[in-house]
Amino acid sequence: MASSPAQAHAPAQGTLHEDEPPAYWRAQEMLLIQQIIGLIGKGLQVENILHEMLHLLSEMLGLNRGRIVLWDAESGLFKIRYSYGLTAAEKARGLYQAGEGITGRALAHEQLIIVQDIDHEPDFLFRAVDRATLPQEPVAFLVIPIRVDRRTVGVLGCHRIRNRSRPFSDDITILRICATLAGQVLELNEILDRKTRALEAHNQMLARALETHSARYGIIGTAPALLKALAELELVASANANVLLLGESGTGKEVFARALHLASPRRDRPFIKVNCAAIPESLFESELFGYERGAFTGASEARAGWFEQAGSGTILLDEIGELPLAMQTKLLRTLQEGTVTRLGGKKEIKVDARLVAATNRNLEREVAAGRFREDLYYRINVIPIRLPTLAERRDDIPALAMHFVSRFNEANQRNVNLTADAMARLREHPWPGNIRQLSNFIERLVLL
Repeated sequence: MASSPAQAHAPAQGTLHEDEPPAYWRAQEMLLIQQIIGLIGKGLQVENILHEMLHLLSEMLGLNRGRIVLWDAESGLFKIRYSYGLTAAEKARGLYQAGEGITGRALAHEQLIIVQDIDHEPDFLFRAVDRATLPQEPVAFLVIPIRVDRRTVGVLGCHRIRNRSRPFSDDITILRICATLAGQVLELNEILDRKTRALEAHNQMLARALETHSARYGIIGTAPALLKALAELELVASANANVLLLGESGTGKEVFARALHLASPRRDRPFIKVNCAAIPESLFESELFGYERGAFTGASEARAGWFEQAGSGTILLDEIGELPLAMQTKLLRTLQEGTVTRLGGKKEIKVDARLVAATNRNLEREVAAGRFREDLYYRINVIPIRLPTLAERRDDIPALAMHFVSRFNEANQRNVNLTADAMARLREHPWPGNIRQLSNFIERLVLL
């Protein structure tokens, strides 16, 4: 049959094999399904998979001019999104309201519709395809819903010659299978789009967080309470006065101490962190002030203590409230005189490190209870800076969570993302353990 001008730009339609036995058609159907599943397994773009599905239906089974109609948010109509055997102009005309024509009716009622002869069906609109472009003999139209997660999101439709030896029931069966596969492809694409959008939002949030003033020091957040503490830190960064960081456990005192160091003229010199809660009482003196050779059994050579190692940099005494009273006395002397004497030695060694102390205890109560020297308290409490709890920084939780997700994904070769619902739950959680608890929770979430 000669093709009309409108058909000249359309792909050729499938050649019919009317004299073939049923076994031939079963083999064709199995081959078609295998090829479609193979395309899905290759992870091709959704348009490539669905276009090739329609191509195979035409070439192998004679189900021609296939189209997949989906919702189009821009036009507010259902439109032909994917097709085979239609020209660009025909495809562009394929716009439908729900309930309009056969296609719209199948969408509105979410049901299979079979039109045995389109010439005798008043609801068949001939909108996408002109009658003159179709064979002169009676032509049927089959349209079947496509569902994603039990929702009808579109329809799969195609033409066939009505008077064929191949029964309609066989075509309906294969179209149901193809509609199911198309729905799965669309669902996977929808999931991928959501993950891509979430990842883009994640990256944008991190980028915004890293553009903030606080990010210069590795501090993430823009909460007023955080910025107040940061402003106080920058105000005293260039001074040599002792700083006392106050705040609950897990609020980021070490990060702030490092920020103070980075903002100071000492930034290129050592930063030494000492966790007073982790050092046995018997080792405090040798760790802080060092020891000479032979000072005790096993001291085969002299060793500089943490104050000496800090040089002209910064030393952080974290959890200073855990310092034994005997060591408080020696620390007070070092702060007053600017010297240390190694264990087993007599020489006074000059030290110039800036002291940053940190605690989650109420040192005034510790002083009143006799567990902390009052004179040492006043010596270290020259510039107190209170760090806010995470409950005071709820608006910072999304950026912090994204930061931890990125860190633990990279460390563990994972690809975990947080949904909007998960982020909302994180934001409302009380987090008594503050940032440390949030970090530990996110790490566990990524790993499990």
